[in-house]
Amino acid sequence: MNFPFSFNQKSTILLIFFFHSILFSIVLLKKENFNKNKASLWLSLLLFLSAMYITPYMLGYANWYAKKMTREILFFIPFMQVLFIGPVIYFYIKSLLYSSFKISKKESLHFIPALLYFIYSLIVFISDKLILDEFYFYANNRDKDLENWYQIAGIISMTIYLILSLKLYTNYKKLVFSKVSFADTILFRWVPNFLIAFLCIIVFRFIFFFTNPQWGEFGEQFWYYVSFSIIVLYISINGYANAVKMSFLTDINLQNIPIFSESEINKNSKQEDINQKEIEFWKKKILHLVEEQKVYKNPKLTLLDVSKQLETNTKTVSSCINIGFQMNFNDFINQFRIAAIKEKLQQGEHKKSTLLGIAFDCGFNSKATFNRAFKKHTNLTPKQYLLNYK
Repeated sequence: MNFPFSFNQKSTILLIFFFHSILFSIVLLKKENFNKNKASLWLSLLLFLSAMYITPYMLGYANWYAKKMTREILFFIPFMQVLFIGPVIYFYIKSLLYSSFKISKKESLHFIPALLYFIYSLIVFISDKLILDEFYFYANNRDKDLENWYQIAGIISMTIYLILSLKLYTNYKKLVFSKVSFADTILFRWVPNFLIAFLCIIVFRFIFFFTNPQWGEFGEQFWYYVSFSIIVLYISINGYANAVKMSFLTDINLQNIPIFSESEINKNSKQEDINQKEIEFWKKKILHLVEEQKVYKNPKLTLLDVSKQLETNTKTVSSCINIGFQMNFNDFINQFRIAAIKEKLQQGEHKKSTLLGIAFDCGFNSKATFNRAFKKHTNLTPKQYLLNYK
């Protein structure tokens, strides 16, 4: 009995990547069901689509296009959902940035191009397989998933959604730095790495296309699909690690932090019109609150907290900090925390406590956040700075 899969070098390499993506897709799906983490669901779907994306080439190198029965399986099952991948990337980013995200009827319109291609594939199947005696759509014996127009449309779609995702994250990052004093904690640093990874997929596609004059030949695209699979391998491992990390975050990382709505993330916040006299007035009040009452010691301090204590609105405080101190709220508060740490070091507190313990006493909530803020404000790492007091 002949095994239907030919284990040659090319098919076997893609098969390994295929099973890896399927495995991580299942693991993330189970994690979503256990933790109710919608981001894991979207990443699971993305990895499944990625596995399907390499399937025609994996099976093609296994000689499935050479046999009538298996060739028709490749012809009539739309494995490569390239118009589906872009929206899934976008909704994965959305579900990471705010946990309350749910797809609305309006947002479901993003899937119309993928749905139209599925309907087209269904029409092709019904016509060529069930109605006509001879192939009409498949008279050229070329898989519709591999048609140039469809592949180009997929690359354009992924590029558009990557741009939308980058814009969304940029707005989110700006909002976080202007609203909370613990921005690093909720920045989702995995997001830019994820977007860079998918940008590489698009870049590699163009590189292989323009450097390979025989790109149109089936066997000439192998190295692109290997590159694609390696990037998906990176995304699956690091995406899963990020999902696990999010599952174990406690205290300030998940509790009592502001959950920004989609409208907040997408809108352009305008500064309140404020004259120089008002700026000077509010600067004194803000400085008094921060320096005398030491509100910077609160690791969960937000712009709203400061505004309430000053009995004004967040726009006034934000505008004053932005214009009067030329900083965002996060950097403004961190400078006081670092000044307090420096003062404790001068007093010899590092001989009684750890450097991290001092940082926590001064309002920082994590080692990573402390290290980044300290380096940003002093151009030295905490350990380098500490050498001056030993």
